[in-house]
Parts: sequence; C-alpha cells; structure tokens
Amino acid sequence: MGILVLVFIFVSLTQHGDAHGPDSCNHGGGLCRVGTCISGEYLAQYCFEPIILCCKNLSPTTTES
Repeated sequence: MGILVLVFIFVSLTQHGDAHGPDSCNHGGGLCRVGTCISGEYLAQYCFEPIILCCKNLSPTTTES
C-alpha cells in the first residue's frame, strides 16, 4: 500500500505543468534543492513544484584555461 502512495505522489509531481524536472535544471547549470536556495543562488525554475527548486548561482562561473 505504501509503495502505491509513493508512486501516486511521484506521478502527480511529474505531471504538474510547471515542473521541468532535474534534467532540465542540470543542463541549464542549476541544482535541484529541497525547500530554499542557499546564499548566492536564485530560484530559476522548479524541478518539482512547489517542493524541489532549481537554484542557479547569482554570478556565472568562469573557467580559466
């Protein structure tokens, strides 16, 4: 019974219109976080709305060669 509840919750989260999923967040340079973004990050979108946020750095990171 518990497994069915978890499956239902997962399906409900993935079917939400504003949920982009973790793959979209990661490809965009963000990280999925539960609750709130940490200092130095902003909410870019939702991985699974409204619980799991996609947070991105305020300043873009640069790589030096």
